[in-house]
Amino acid sequence: MRSAANAWTVLEAAELICSAEVVAEAVRRMAAEITVRLHDQHPLVLTVMGGAVVFTGQLLPLLHFPLDFDYIHLTRYGRETQGGHIRWEVAPKDTVAGRVVLVLDDILDEGATLAAVRTRLLEGGAAAFFSAVLVEKQIDRPKPVAADFVGLRIPDRYVFGFGMDVRGEWRNLPAIYALRDS
Repeated sequence: MRSAANAWTVLEAAELICSAEVVAEAVRRMAAEITVRLHDQHPLVLTVMGGAVVFTGQLLPLLHFPLDFDYIHLTRYGRETQGGHIRWEVAPKDTVAGRVVLVLDDILDEGATLAAVRTRLLEGGAAAFFSAVLVEKQIDRPKPVAADFVGLRIPDRYVFGFGMDVRGEWRNLPAIYALRDS
């Protein structure tokens, strides 16, 4: 059962991976890189709900170019710590046809979710696809897709904070933590 006491126990046992300052600097750097690359493209920016909400909220005000904004929602984790089948909650709208699209996501781990998003958007007629992820896990196997913009590279552990959750909790942390048993 979920409780505040259980959530505090999880946080107290976790290891700090990236401080709030390190995360904020990574977001600023990414914004500068994205601005250079897309400043004259008037992209459609799509955030992946719910994990990328905090990242998106910090990044968007730092992008110095005109853009349109919307969201998509799919998940592989739900409230679990192991990924499963991709489930679309909100699919891309028809507005992707002919557009340069920038997808913002919280994490690139095995790459299945981002690959599914990329395929769906390109099949929907997107003129170009770009992706930006706050963190990329360093795993020992190939990924089906690479992000164009990466904030931080982290070890292959279960992480949470700055939009990423652990069993539905702690998205609101300004730093990134890892479970010690992952």
